[in-house]
Amino acid sequence: MIGRNGCVFTLIAFDQSHSSIRIGDMKVEKPSFAIFIVSGGVGASGEQLVQTVLAQFPQSEVKVQLVANVRQMEQIEGALRSAQACQGIVVHTLVDAGLRAGLIQAAQRLGVIEIDLMGPLLDHLSEALGEKPVEQPGLYRKLNQSYFERVAAIEYTLAHDDGKHPEGWRQADALILGVSRTGKTPLSLYLSMLGWRIANFPLVPEIPLPAALDEVDNRRVIGLDIDAAQLQQHRMKRQRQLGAPGQSAYADLAAIYEELEEARRIFRRRGFWVINVTDKPIESCADEVIRLLSMAARDVSR
Repeated sequence: MIGRNGCVFTLIAFDQSHSSIRIGDMKVEKPSFAIFIVSGGVGASGEQLVQTVLAQFPQSEVKVQLVANVRQMEQIEGALRSAQACQGIVVHTLVDAGLRAGLIQAAQRLGVIEIDLMGPLLDHLSEALGEKPVEQPGLYRKLNQSYFERVAAIEYTLAHDDGKHPEGWRQADALILGVSRTGKTPLSLYLSMLGWRIANFPLVPEIPLPAALDEVDNRRVIGLDIDAAQLQQHRMKRQRQLGAPGQSAYADLAAIYEELEEARRIFRRRGFWVINVTDKPIESCADEVIRLLSMAARDVSR
């Protein structure tokens, strides 16, 4: 292609879907690009910022690799050489001044672009406050451990709601069982906001229990029981919400009695804890669950 000033340009076309570029009539693969996040802690803050920025480039695929708990220059050198190999960049949140300076120097030597997310702010605050930073990696997370544990509990509970991912039940603080509309999900979510990892599973007629249930300590399994007439009201309300009023086995009182009796047989046969949720607010049910789990924990510690 010839420009207005007579210069010759080569047309370069990017193919986003095939990670390739076209130079004239020749098609070559685009070099892979990656961002390496180097952190003295778990790297959550750096990763969140990088992902926030990448959201502004939805058509591009960028590999993000986390290099966490960095304590030695050898770890930094490895990350820099990996970035050099793919023409990537290194983003770092190191609070250790020595490691940070070493990374910057090594990046210059290797020709790798590095972006310091922590150093300039630390230096400015140190000067403004007249105080040296403690340079302790992961300190924010340690000071806010309860918050992160609560977030992790909520994430676990959402991922294991309504019988999903039974292979992860062994990591649960409690597994809640019950027939449909006994309040398993709201109770699970309420407990998760208090920091408990809760999974729940619906008991459905003629559907066998998953094998994963056998791997869960009985003292961490809690069955929900409820008055049949109240359960019928819950189910009829649910039907109306779904736009399907009228008679059905789901809201039939005789069928509900049978479902509840079968659930009670399962609870008795397996030795699970049982909580009756009839006319109880969610807070009271949660208190009962926590009391039972505390009792189970004391039994284990003896």
